[in-house]
Amino acid sequence: MDKLQYERELIENGCKYICGVDEVGRGPLAGPVVCAAVIMPLDDIIEGVDDSKKLTAKKREMLSEKILERAVACHICAVEPQIIDEINILQATRLCMKNAIEGLKIKPDFVLTDGNMTLDISIPQRSLIKGDALSYSIGAASIIAKVHRDKLMKEYAEIYPQYGFESNVGYGSKKHIEAITKFGLTPIHRRSFTKKWQ
Repeated sequence: MDKLQYERELIENGCKYICGVDEVGRGPLAGPVVCAAVIMPLDDIIEGVDDSKKLTAKKREMLSEKILERAVACHICAVEPQIIDEINILQATRLCMKNAIEGLKIKPDFVLTDGNMTLDISIPQRSLIKGDALSYSIGAASIIAKVHRDKLMKEYAEIYPQYGFESNVGYGSKKHIEAITKFGLTPIHRRSFTKKWQ
């Protein structure tokens, strides 16, 4: 499969800086939603870039380093649980993606986003369902976002060791649910996702 199909079409239409955007962490009970926006050089492709969920943690970390080294521009954003509770996860994801794009040191000519997201930006955009598997730029963004969020959740695991955040990264695993029942909610739990335990 040609992961540069969408980028090539845009280049043929005169675009130079094509930005891929993806989010990680829409579903967990705890922790932020994290988005990455990245503009990659398209003449020096990193082999193995794919939907981050298809890769092992070790492979993701290795690829993330390479992506960050080669990126023309990259910006990572997080939206915290309190904001997610306030504006809902869909709006929080949109805000996170917008902030990631606006934080780039180079303004993109075009933005490719994963999923079915229309963003409140002035730059031309296109959303692609399963974009992290279809587009090299979105795949690169998905890897950076996933590695960054996993690292954050490991740091939270040291602060709140009972919840197993280092392995469940905030998702509702058996150990996580048992810990909520026993110890209650932490400040990083999303209140709008955990109403039955309040």
